[in-house]
Amino acid sequence: MNNTPPLLQARNVSKFYGGKTACEQVNLSLYPGEVLGIVGESGSGKSTLLNCLAGQLQPEQGEVLFNTRDEGIVDLFTISEARRRLLARTDWGFVHQSARDGLRVEVSAGANVGERLMAVGARHYGQIRAEAQDWLHRVEIDANRIDDLPRDFSGGMQQRLQIARNLVTKPRLIFMDEPTASLDVSVQARLLDLLRQLVSQLQVAAVIVTHDLAVARLLAHRLMVMRHGQVVEEGLTDQVLDDPQHPYTQLLVSSVLQA
Repeated sequence: MNNTPPLLQARNVSKFYGGKTACEQVNLSLYPGEVLGIVGESGSGKSTLLNCLAGQLQPEQGEVLFNTRDEGIVDLFTISEARRRLLARTDWGFVHQSARDGLRVEVSAGANVGERLMAVGARHYGQIRAEAQDWLHRVEIDANRIDDLPRDFSGGMQQRLQIARNLVTKPRLIFMDEPTASLDVSVQARLLDLLRQLVSQLQVAAVIVTHDLAVARLLAHRLMVMRHGQVVEEGLTDQVLDDPQHPYTQLLVSSVLQA
């Protein structure tokens, strides 16, 4: 995996809110096809870091580098906002914890998927509709519901639609912020299985933020553990979870085992 250049890099990324540190001096490299999990308690800084990596939140210090298809490596916060927005529509996706934050609930399911295709140049209505139907089927939504509004879908269906909307353009990278946290356990299990299949099939790189170590174990190749805005441990997922070295990671793992 390390024989190819990183797709995404963070170098000494720090973000502060007033006098509070959200994340501090974070370094990471993500390679094509790799899934990185970021875990920690609420307030550990993992969601702030994710938003910095996705170009949605500018850090006070450090840089976030992305290896683009056409320009090579760029710093997300020195390129123009228009260029950054284009990359966010084409080269990567963002799956929110609440699907309503990632969908337009007042337009149809098909339109939600079709908008992403139009962002990369699709213009033929019939082809866009056919592609949208195919992706609804792939995320296990009845294709006959293509004209239904997402607000009429269950929470699990909304989340699957959000995944379809993000993956339809075959991005190189997808960010996921607690994608299963608001769902029932049985719905979570099916969605996680679907995510694992799609990420593997498309060979898309991913960064997933979660407080659930079982989710991290299922999806992530590598793991970063955050506490008070700092990375306290990182390594291969099974290695970190089966043989944690830092006292905080040991506490996280033991609390799960005792639950």
